Amino acid sequence: MAVSSGKTSSAAKVRAHRERLRAQGLRPLQIWVPDTRSARFARQAHCQSLAVARSPHEARDQDFIDAVSDPGDP
Repeated sequence: MAVSSGKTSSAAKVRAHRERLRAQGLRPLQIWVPDTRSARFARQAHCQSLAVARSPHEARDQDFIDAVSDPGDP
């Protein structure tokens, strides 16, 4: 038999939080993104940046990126 300490468990707090969000019309969404901290990601990014830099279309591609970029981005 479990002894209750009178405190709400973490699972119960999470469940209640999710219920409040659902009551607001929201739903959970899980996405998977590349791990930018991994060595594999760094290698792939480096290879791709070299490919872009060596492309005969590099200047035009960079002009496009500059045109659609937010100048306020750090």
